[in-house]
Amino acid sequence: MNESFPLYIAGAAALAALLPRIRRRLQLSRAKHRSLAGHSKMSRRVAKLLPFYEFDETGFYVADGAPVDIAMRRRSGFEALAALYAQRYVRTRALTEETQSMVSDMQFTGSYRVPFQFSRHVRSHLKAGSFVQASAGVTLTDLDGNVFYDLAGSYGVNVFGYDVYKGCMARGAARVEALGPVLGAYHPVLADNVKRLCAISGMEEVSFHMSGTEAVMQAVRLARYHTGRSHLVRFCGAYHGWWGDVQPGVGNPTAAEHTYTLKDMHADTLRVLRTRRDIACVLINPLQALHPNAGAPGDSSLVDGGRRAGYDRAAYADWLEQLREVCTERGIVLIFDEVFLGFRLAKGGAQEYFGVRADLVTYGKTLGGGFPVGVVCGPHRLMKRYRDERPADICFARGTFNSHPHVMGAMNEFLQLLDAPDIDAIYRDADTVWNARADGLNQRLREAGLPVGVANMGSIWTVTYAVPSRYNWMLQYYLRAEGLLLSWVGTGRFIFSLNYSDADFAAVSERFIAAAKKMEVDGWWWTPPGASNKRVRRAILKEMLTRR
Repeated sequence: MNESFPLYIAGAAALAALLPRIRRRLQLSRAKHRSLAGHSKMSRRVAKLLPFYEFDETGFYVADGAPVDIAMRRRSGFEALAALYAQRYVRTRALTEETQSMVSDMQFTGSYRVPFQFSRHVRSHLKAGSFVQASAGVTLTDLDGNVFYDLAGSYGVNVFGYDVYKGCMARGAARVEALGPVLGAYHPVLADNVKRLCAISGMEEVSFHMSGTEAVMQAVRLARYHTGRSHLVRFCGAYHGWWGDVQPGVGNPTAAEHTYTLKDMHADTLRVLRTRRDIACVLINPLQALHPNAGAPGDSSLVDGGRRAGYDRAAYADWLEQLREVCTERGIVLIFDEVFLGFRLAKGGAQEYFGVRADLVTYGKTLGGGFPVGVVCGPHRLMKRYRDERPADICFARGTFNSHPHVMGAMNEFLQLLDAPDIDAIYRDADTVWNARADGLNQRLREAGLPVGVANMGSIWTVTYAVPSRYNWMLQYYLRAEGLLLSWVGTGRFIFSLNYSDADFAAVSERFIAAAKKMEVDGWWWTPPGASNKRVRRAILKEMLTRR
């Protein structure tokens, strides 16, 4: 007998044993989005290699090779804008400059409003400030008395208008005033909150936390505890807070070893869910329906005209139904992260709006009635934090300020508000109203020949650009000059409150168009012959390589 024959048999057996693992690994690779956002480890490596460089004052205006006359128009427009800012925002700017060096958040957001090559020059001249002193209706007022239409929406908190939340906070505080800041024990108002949240979510239990990030952390921990599995699945570009496992790429100093980042709305992902045995849960942020597989569209990454967005409700609902089916089949916990969108699309959130039930749901932001909060809702079987038969086997989660009386009071006022007939009317007409407003603005922009448009998911909007300009991000500064207040991500996200009247929105539209026209006149949308987004990106790559 050939002595090598047993070795061949052993090798063949070993290969046969490895084939299923190899096949699963290939399936996992195919299920990742081809962009850097879909490859977390690679994105972190690339981020560490990117060199810093910036344009000097002359190069700032000709980064795209603009001729002298265009550069002069840009410079003139920029200087006029800078003079306007200096005259209009004196007190607001002064307090910002006095405080910024002591507040790390202000430093970060100030540095990342525009692509880094342009940032220093912009920060030196287009200083508007970070402070406001009053809100009323759909407007905010800064320290200099400038009144802006609010398009930042307090990052999702403001669904029904600031006056509504002021009322919730004041009435809620009055209801719990006698108890004050007593923590650990519960104010009786919590009992009604729990009943209302169970009815809204369709769940059996509730746990309270201090932020949406904490709520998602607890939902994932519960899923791991009850399934005995290690990994979570998130989708490319989705945001679920800033903790490590849900932010495995750029921004996290360490690698997330128990996270799969997969393609949204793709059959390859379903194959992975059906074949792997280590998946505890799938996280869904419904906002991704507006820009599947892409991250939050901030202006700091707006280097060309490649931003894309578009919302197909039916297609996304079908995708959620497919996920529901495979998660049920495989015993995977389906988590709807409604911290941002909860109570904006419908009273029952994404579950009601898309007609798909989750296993766990997280809420936050607007639910606190003006105060910070995070909530997890789920069935008894998933919310239990201990095992009767194994008393030392627990799933710990507590927080000193969870269920704070003032938060519970304002939350109850908000939850009662949801039962009001006028709120039902707002929800019933919301899609019709906001889709019509987006369509109307897009029509006016086309008629004016402006290379800009909007895409929306209800009252959440993003601005898209039809020209491969390296200066599209400048629009945010023209919008502010017209009295429109944006968040630090700029034109990537407008968050309208649902109390915008037709007259309010008409005023916003007029100002948006006026800003776009001024930007066009000032030459920022000039592009060289044959320009394309691909050529812009190649030019940027060349700049980086020459500066290493």
